[in-house]
Amino acid sequence: MLIRRETGKYTWERFFGDCAGGMIAALIALPYGLSMAALMGLPPILGVVTSILTAPITALLGRNPVLIGGTASASVPFIANAVRAQGIGGAAKVSIVASVLMMAFCVLRLGRFVGKVPSSVVAGFSAGIGGIMIISQLHVLAGVHAPAGDNDLFKLFSFITEIPGIRWAPLVLGGSVMAASALCAKWSPRIPAPLVGVGLSALIAVIFRIHEPEVGSLHLSLPPFAGFSWTPQDVLNVVPAGLGLAFAASVNILLTSRAVDHFRGRHKPPKRADADAELGAYGIANLCAGVFGAPMSIGIPARSVANVRCGGTTRVSNVMHALFLFFLVQLGSGALAHIPLAALGGVTAWMGICLLDVSAWRRLSRMRLVDAAAFLITAFGVMVVNAVAAVLAGCAVHGGLWVYRRYMRPTSAMPEVAAGAQ
Repeated sequence: MLIRRETGKYTWERFFGDCAGGMIAALIALPYGLSMAALMGLPPILGVVTSILTAPITALLGRNPVLIGGTASASVPFIANAVRAQGIGGAAKVSIVASVLMMAFCVLRLGRFVGKVPSSVVAGFSAGIGGIMIISQLHVLAGVHAPAGDNDLFKLFSFITEIPGIRWAPLVLGGSVMAASALCAKWSPRIPAPLVGVGLSALIAVIFRIHEPEVGSLHLSLPPFAGFSWTPQDVLNVVPAGLGLAFAASVNILLTSRAVDHFRGRHKPPKRADADAELGAYGIANLCAGVFGAPMSIGIPARSVANVRCGGTTRVSNVMHALFLFFLVQLGSGALAHIPLAALGGVTAWMGICLLDVSAWRRLSRMRLVDAAAFLITAFGVMVVNAVAAVLAGCAVHGGLWVYRRYMRPTSAMPEVAAGAQ
C-alpha cells in the first residue's frame, strides 16, 4: 500500500497536504491557463490540456518534487508568432523543436550553468514574478477594464487611471480571499489558506447575492494530433524561434525551481545532475503536449509556492494538481462553475505577495551593494523587459564585480613588495 502511517514514511497527513497543495494549484491554473492559451491565439482549453498532459511526466521524471508547471507568459511571444504564421500546426512545430532542444541541453549538461546564478538574482526573479502576478490581477479585483501597456509597470500606471471606476463587489470577493489566506497562514501554516479563502468568498457571494463573472462550464477532451508539414523554409523560421523558446523555458524552469526551494527553506544551488535532469523531464513532457499543438509547460512560481504553502511535499502533489484540474473542468457544470473569478484573482494576488518576499526587501539596506543592485535590477527587469534579459542583467552586475576584482583592482601587496625592494 502506497500510503502508510509509520513515522518517516508517506503518511495520511502528507497525502492530505499533497491534495490541498494540488487543489489550490489547480484553482490557480484554470483561469491562468485559459487566458494564456487565448493570448497565444490557441483554443483556450489547450492551456489546461498542457498541465494535465505534462504534470504526470514531470512528477515522475523531474527532480524537484513540488515544482508545478503549466502554460506561462514567457512562451507567449514565440508561440503567438507561430500561430499567426501557421496556425496550430505552427505552434506544434515550434514547441516540438524547443522540446527536442531542451532534451539536448540535458544531454550536453548545460542546465548546471543556471545553478551558478547568484542567490540575489534568484530572489529578484521571484520578486519580479510576484509583482507581475499582483499587477495582472488588479483589474479583476477592482472590476475595471484590463490595463493597457507594453510592460507591467505601464499596466500599473494604466490601472491607476481606472481607480475612480472601482466596484466594491469584486473587491470584497477577492479581498476576502486575501484576508482569509493571510489570517490562516499566520494561524497555522498547515492550513490550505487560499482554499479556505475561496470557500469564504463563494459563501459571501451566495449570502449577499453578489453576481460577478464566474469560472463557468468548460468541455475537456483530448485534442487531435496537430497537422503540419515541414519545409526547408522552416529551418530559417521555426528553428531559431524554437531555440529562443527552449532557452527562455529552460531559464524559467530552473530559476523557478530554485525560487521554490528558497521558500522551502533550501537555499543551496541544485546539484548539477538535478538541473540537467529537470530540463530533460520538461523536454519529454513538452514533446507529448506539442504533438497536440498545446503550449509548452514551464515552471510556474504561483502554483509551486501555493503547493508548498498548502502542505505539498512530494511528487504526489503534482499528480493531484493534474487530477484536480481535470475534474474541475469535467465538473464545470456543477458548483465549481460558480466560483467567482474575483476569488481566483485574489488567490493569484495573494501568492504574488508571497513571492514578493517582503523580508528580502527589508534586508536591502543590510545587503552588499552588489547583491542589492542585482536584486533590484532583476526584479524590475522581469516586470519591464522579460525574465531572461532581467536574469542576464542581474548576473552581469556580479560579473562586473568579478572582473573588477580579478583584473582591475590594485593588489594590496604591491606597496609591500616595493618597500621590500628598498
